[in-house]
Amino acid sequence: MKRLTFGLIAASALALSACASLAPYGPQQSARGQGFSEQQIETNRFRVTYNGVGAPGPVADRALFRAAQLTVDQGYDWFEVTQRWIDGRPDSAGGVRPSVSIGAGSGRYGGWSTSGVGVGLGFDLSGPQPTSTTLEIVMGRGAKPDRPAAYDARRVQDAIRNRL
Repeated sequence: MKRLTFGLIAASALALSACASLAPYGPQQSARGQGFSEQQIETNRFRVTYNGVGAPGPVADRALFRAAQLTVDQGYDWFEVTQRWIDGRPDSAGGVRPSVSIGAGSGRYGGWSTSGVGVGLGFDLSGPQPTSTTLEIVMGRGAKPDRPAAYDARRVQDAIRNRL
């Protein structure tokens, strides 16, 4: 009976986590939907946001890919990330996350004396959580500056394209 109960809990958690996954790469269709959006700040400066669910890493990759795509579309060669915001928590992938706790204790309740050892098992069944990455970028032409936050737009597209 315990195995059946555990199996049902695990199957429910997997089904729940499958309901909320990272949507295919594309523009954001609604205010609370997944996808990219951008705002032009100056001629060569944009704010690019990618909203998704799950781990922040894949969402950040999609924001970086959109920044590269936008850079090429605007006729530039490279972009530099001047500001970055990652809204999410490190464990936002959700799903089943087992945790084990062990405790011991003794106590007195009324006329009864108790003592014992207990073992507990817990699960996080909340599923994937919304996360977003926003990049403020400045675009440029010619040779890419030798700075850590500067990226060759075409190389970024080539590196990330297959992971979308």
